[in-house]
Amino acid sequence: MHIGFITSEYSCHNYSGNVGGIATFIRNLAIKLVSKGHSVSVFVHSQSKSEVFEENGVNVHFVQKQNLKGFTWLVNRVSFNKYVNSVVKANKIDILEAPEWAGFTAFMSFKCPLVLRLHGSDTYFCHLEKRILKQKNKFYERIALKNCDAIVGVSQFVSDTTNELFNLNRSIEVIHNTIDTHTFIPNHQNVQPKTLLYFGSVIRKKGVLEIAPVFNQLVAKDNFIKLLIVGRDVEDVLEQKSSLNLFKAQLSSEALKNFEYKSAVPYQEIINHIYKAEVILLPSFAEAFPMTWLEAMAMEKKMVTSDIGWAKELMVDGLTGFTVNPKNHNDFVNKVTSLLDNDNSLQMGVNARKRIKESFNSDSIFEKNINFYKKTINEF
Repeated sequence: MHIGFITSEYSCHNYSGNVGGIATFIRNLAIKLVSKGHSVSVFVHSQSKSEVFEENGVNVHFVQKQNLKGFTWLVNRVSFNKYVNSVVKANKIDILEAPEWAGFTAFMSFKCPLVLRLHGSDTYFCHLEKRILKQKNKFYERIALKNCDAIVGVSQFVSDTTNELFNLNRSIEVIHNTIDTHTFIPNHQNVQPKTLLYFGSVIRKKGVLEIAPVFNQLVAKDNFIKLLIVGRDVEDVLEQKSSLNLFKAQLSSEALKNFEYKSAVPYQEIINHIYKAEVILLPSFAEAFPMTWLEAMAMEKKMVTSDIGWAKELMVDGLTGFTVNPKNHNDFVNKVTSLLDNDNSLQMGVNARKRIKESFNSDSIFEKNINFYKKTINEF
């Protein structure tokens, strides 16, 4: 098969923008597809210039954003749609996949079936965060979801919630995200005791601001506990200020001394930080099925995550780590303290990796994706 991916971000050597979980997901799946003898093309839309190159056997197309005052939304999408269709025809692409975010593919028509994979729409995230939604985004997302040929969700939670929010009444296949356990492996040799790590975008919806009061309590109990946050600082949607500055403003003077921040760093450096941390904190309010959780679990890390929606499909509270309501700071503190003070908590990390290998095995989930693509192509 020849599979094409439409995306606004892609993790490759000459992509200068910020990348998140979708970019990681596409890259991992694309490389796996190539290794199994399939062809892959990735179309990265709205770029500063057009460029076509190959990396890791994947054909990558940077498609330049087309601007026309007052009509940019329209001309950019029409131009992109036309370009992709020309490549679909010339290179015999069998199926295309895109995320549902902001409904980029609304009103587009392709010469092969289009799948939308639910990584979380703006409508979905606004619903979870209880914040105001731009109605135009919901409109475009609904059109895109109604017009595509098939939908697949990365968790049962995001699938059910999306169906409900958009009144789709559509059958949605659930294929969970996965991680390569041969790449993400345990390494407990260099763990630095009493170190906490959060990695990912520094943003309210990820629960980062809830970590500050928790860290204050932890440092008040034990002044040797340290916290590292690694990730891109994002302007807060409510206060229009740096999320990092809002976080630091909550810290006590003692906690501030024990806090360190690193901006976005190369992927391998993040992995090294995960290895060094004793406990990983991922108290997000809004996810679909987070790659960060999969990565930390595969690496046998002690973890405290949120207990919301999708969490129950991945984490098992008290077995693979602890899940908490991020706003219940006392419970959050108690769970982190338990992981730091109890040597038996190492078994939770072992259980976490075992769960990834047994329930989210990359080979079996890869086959589910292949079968889903074949089924969609046959029904087109």
